[in-house]
Amino acid sequence: MTTTGEEHASARGGPWWWARRRSAVFDCSLAAVSAAECALEGYPFAQDAGVPVAAGMLFGLLAGSVLLVRRKWPIAVVLVSIAITPAQMGFLMGIVGLYTLAASELPRRIIGSLAAMQLVGTLIVTFVRVRQDMVRGDLDLGDWFIPFAAITTSLGLTAPPLLLGMYVGARRRLMESLRERADSLERELQLLAERAEERAEWARGEERTRIAREMHDVVAHRVSLMVVHAAALQAVARKDPEKAVRNAALVGDMGRQALTELREMLGVLRSGDGIGERSASVPLAAVGVAAAAAASRAVEEGEGPCLSELDVLIGQSAAAGMVVDLSVEGEVRGYAPKIEQTAYRVVQEALTNVHKHAAGAKTYVRLAHRVAEIAMQVENGSPPEASSASSARLPSGGNGLVGMRERVVALGGVFVSGPTEAGGFRVSAVIPAEEGAGAAAGVSPR
Repeated sequence: MTTTGEEHASARGGPWWWARRRSAVFDCSLAAVSAAECALEGYPFAQDAGVPVAAGMLFGLLAGSVLLVRRKWPIAVVLVSIAITPAQMGFLMGIVGLYTLAASELPRRIIGSLAAMQLVGTLIVTFVRVRQDMVRGDLDLGDWFIPFAAITTSLGLTAPPLLLGMYVGARRRLMESLRERADSLERELQLLAERAEERAEWARGEERTRIAREMHDVVAHRVSLMVVHAAALQAVARKDPEKAVRNAALVGDMGRQALTELREMLGVLRSGDGIGERSASVPLAAVGVAAAAAASRAVEEGEGPCLSELDVLIGQSAAAGMVVDLSVEGEVRGYAPKIEQTAYRVVQEALTNVHKHAAGAKTYVRLAHRVAEIAMQVENGSPPEASSASSARLPSGGNGLVGMRERVVALGGVFVSGPTEAGGFRVSAVIPAEEGAGAAAGVSPR
């Protein structure tokens, strides 16, 4: 974890303009040393200028103390050091002030101008002093020494602090930029983690809905037929023992088929290539995706019902006492497994609803193979007033039509359902022949 800018701001505990107490102590120490230096250098300045020694030393003391404000007003410190250069005092203040100025956030043109002023001032003062010493005879060197001494002294007092300050300032700005980037990356990672959690939760919700829909499609139809046959078995058990035996056999077959389909689906969900064993080390965002991939593997591998099994499905409904008429239009061809399974489930659920809500009504199943789509329609007439199966009292969860609509819309198709003028009910669906082909025109087959 990185230290954010807010934490840096809260760490400021120094007085006035200092960020830390140790910075204040350091600057006070530098100011004290500079004041002492300027006070001592004020003694010869007072003698040369013909002013009282106390005044010269007091002037140096005050001038040297300006170094105390070097962090807040670095320009003032450099200007004062330039101003007292002719008095040959403030060497420490000039070096430290120029370093602080170069390390600050001030524009480069200001730093360069002040550094040039200090360089020229030091150059002139050194040139004059060395020349005076040679005239007085204190130095017995050639004329070449005067410019040499002036240039080297001015460069020595100006270039090192300027370059060092520029380096330190650039490094400080680089570190602040890296810290800001680290804070920004940390915030982005937190947002990504939150979004990953939301996506995983959404994936789990979608998978729960899909599994519930699959369970409903697999179990509801078989169990509904079993209940219808059980009711018929109860009605004819004493009157027609042979028919009762056939109905009992049908109930057993349908129960075994329901268990087989349920076992296959649960087996796919449990396999998942070891997902459960690795759940502790897999990121949360990948759990929902892995679960979705495992749950949908049966469809992708071509398992599950297909349109070629519609005859068996309709035969089971007919065996339960329903009069079903199947008509197929167009050239029969194969489709993607998911499309065929969806079409099969729509017909299956529509027949289940007929068993539940219109037992004994005649039902028409129409299937149309078109160029770019496949259309299906299940329509039943008005149910009779009484039937042997009506006493079955099949429960309804209200999820059948919702599940059919979700399946069809997920493939880019159109789903329509509603009562007919004759008192029956019609379920129509149109699915594109290719997955992701977009919504097809909502035209019901006739």
